[in-house]
Amino acid sequence: MKLKYALAALAAPFLMNAQNVMTPETLWTLNRMSVSAVSPDHNALIYSVAKTDLETEKSNRTHYFLNIATAQASSVDLGKKSLIQWDKNGLYASEGDLILLSKDAGKTWSEFYLLPDAANIVISPDGKKIAFSREVLVEKLLGKDKYQDLPKTTAHIYTDLNHRHWDYFNEGKYNHVFVVHADQPAAQAKDLLEGKPWDSPQRPFGGAEDFVWSPDSSQLLYVTKPLSGIEYAKSTNTDIFSYDLASGTVKNLTVANKGYDVHPKFSPDGKMLMWQSMEREGYEADKNDIKVMDWKTGQITNLTKNWDESVVGDIFWTGDSRQIYFTTAFRGTNQLFSLNPKNAKIEQITRGNFDVNSIIAQQKNNLVVTRTDINHNADLFSVNLKNGDMKPVTEVNKENYAQITPGTSELKMIKTTDGKEMGVWIHYPPNFDPNKKYPTLLYCQGGPQSGLTQFFSIRWNFSLMAANGYVVVAPNRRGMPGWGTAWNEQISGDWGGQVMQDYLSAADYAKTLPYVDAARMGAVGASYGGYSVFMLAGMHENRFKTFIAHDGLFDMKSWALTTEELWFANWDIGSPFEKPLPKAYTEFNPVNFVDKWNKPIMVIQGGIDFRVPYEQGQEAFQAARLKGLKSKFLYFPNENHWVLNPQNGLAWQREFFGWLKETL
Repeated sequence: MKLKYALAALAAPFLMNAQNVMTPETLWTLNRMSVSAVSPDHNALIYSVAKTDLETEKSNRTHYFLNIATAQASSVDLGKKSLIQWDKNGLYASEGDLILLSKDAGKTWSEFYLLPDAANIVISPDGKKIAFSREVLVEKLLGKDKYQDLPKTTAHIYTDLNHRHWDYFNEGKYNHVFVVHADQPAAQAKDLLEGKPWDSPQRPFGGAEDFVWSPDSSQLLYVTKPLSGIEYAKSTNTDIFSYDLASGTVKNLTVANKGYDVHPKFSPDGKMLMWQSMEREGYEADKNDIKVMDWKTGQITNLTKNWDESVVGDIFWTGDSRQIYFTTAFRGTNQLFSLNPKNAKIEQITRGNFDVNSIIAQQKNNLVVTRTDINHNADLFSVNLKNGDMKPVTEVNKENYAQITPGTSELKMIKTTDGKEMGVWIHYPPNFDPNKKYPTLLYCQGGPQSGLTQFFSIRWNFSLMAANGYVVVAPNRRGMPGWGTAWNEQISGDWGGQVMQDYLSAADYAKTLPYVDAARMGAVGASYGGYSVFMLAGMHENRFKTFIAHDGLFDMKSWALTTEELWFANWDIGSPFEKPLPKAYTEFNPVNFVDKWNKPIMVIQGGIDFRVPYEQGQEAFQAARLKGLKSKFLYFPNENHWVLNPQNGLAWQREFFGWLKETL
């Protein structure tokens, strides 16, 4: 039996009961829209729509040319080309090692430059220079590199930390940024980090946004953390450097700041440089501010210093350089804001139960943005900047959504144990009947300081949970952005304290709702959310009937000595060698309360998750079984902190809902 028929057969239990609601198979095969390039006048853009083939686990992608003013789209055949950028010189693309240039928006192409093994290509404004990244062997950390006569050895040889990160072991190769003149051969490209064990773009998630050309094409700005070894593992001090092509000199533009400095962008008039910045070294969830530098004088101004929120989304200059727009978490959603760089005045533009994510283009008094909510994947919308009204520009899943009955969401404000107000999302099943009693899930967000908004996730998808007949309770507990910096910061050093009380407050409130079956409530979550599940399992006093923890932290001492980004552990929980021991290792350590575990628990773990290593899940599962509890261990050898492979994702969801059906 072919796989696609096997998938259909296995999906039958879901489909028979709810043919018109979200299913795992529908979720994984929804069209996914992404913008590939925007014209320099912002009158047009090219976007792609990808659809996953569940049998091959590959995506089939179609490109479209969109006239923004008329919202008319037509398909574009790009063949095997990957778009790079669209500027006044034309539309650039790569095909293999060849860079191509089109003067007519992709109708015809000419060869521009041959550049082998290049990634993250950025062409200078004058069209005469190229910046790109490439992996470079800097340290001989593999036995086969160190000993030429041992080509089959698998030895890794380390004398310092940063030996592994996210989901890979350091093999001595680093991302380096290069520059080359378009009239010179690629072999003459200049390695700006030559000999340095530093990365630009930053690992693990950096890309072409980590370097930008100055408006006059004389300098390249790039982001890197100029540290290695244990100092790298303990610090968040990334800086923005400038390289002057004529003189070959390098200058650290943000040397005075000891936290993150990322995402540099020049104003269209070239007079100002903007970037996002955190002040405190070692605190990865510090208040994120927007800073600008007068490019002529070098004077730096923090435009959001006095704003009691953190800018954790996209930032965008208007074409006249007079206004900045940004997106960020605010009161349980991501919204669009304006920022006047002259007087630092901030105004909220959009409002509603949705997330505004990326800012794509400007059309006079409108911005084109991407928008999601828990029932809808990303689409392009036009925002009226005068009144915040939004109109859809694309509807890439219109036919799919027409066949799905969505659930609804409501943000409720409840009291916490310390007298504060907390926003709690309640997500209702499709065709919700307030006279029925529903099994209910308390969702515990990871981060621990990431926003709990109207995001659309492939794995933790609220519409899918609701479609399976569950009311979902998702509290914006302590540590969430969008509710003031004090609320956001209170979780640090207090992982198992007030935050757990916030969760219990949300659960207790939910149990008072007439449509919540108080006897059938489960707690689920990943990462810090998985830690929360482990903690709640030892202190819930029979509030919950079942638990699911994915990549959760179980033994804090074991975790602190095996995780890779030590700045996170050092700031949020402290060192296991401190005297006296921080609370994270005593009263806030899940392993210390296994004796109170008394309900079924499912543990999920990725094999190449080095943020929360495999042993955390193994220890929790083994502890549960030694206690005699009903438990299950779902292990993915080839997944990191997330589940990225489609068939693994389907297996994840089937086991997830299967466990809930069995135990809740």
